[in-house]
Amino acid sequence: MIYLKTLLNVIDNSGAQVVECIKVLRHSPKNFAKIGDEITVVVKEAKPLSASITGQSANNRVKRRDICRAVVVRTKAPLRRPDGSTVRFDDNACVLINKNGDPLGTRVSSVVAKELRDLKYSKIATLAPKTF
Repeated sequence: MIYLKTLLNVIDNSGAQVVECIKVLRHSPKNFAKIGDEITVVVKEAKPLSASITGQSANNRVKRRDICRAVVVRTKAPLRRPDGSTVRFDDNACVLINKNGDPLGTRVSSVVAKELRDLKYSKIATLAPKTF
């Protein structure tokens, strides 16, 4: 469960490494986010903007103190699936997205939950090397 001021790892190549949740964009009375929910984040740590090191242009990358949207792809809190199994990840992680829901980065570097495929984030699930 992701609350206000929770730190999350970013697992795409948009330039951000660690972000902090500042708003949960969910239309329910609960004030936490789970896998597949959109949140608003502020970038706390980012990779340097040198294009010679990263090989990417600087216009599509995020910098420190940028405010972005993100979708939660992993949580430390256990997730109960309809078949009765329980899945728990080692960390809280997200992928940065734009207002349309498309990812800002071109690659996702780690495992994501397979519930994203059922939601409107199938592009993130296909970019990931493995869905679990």
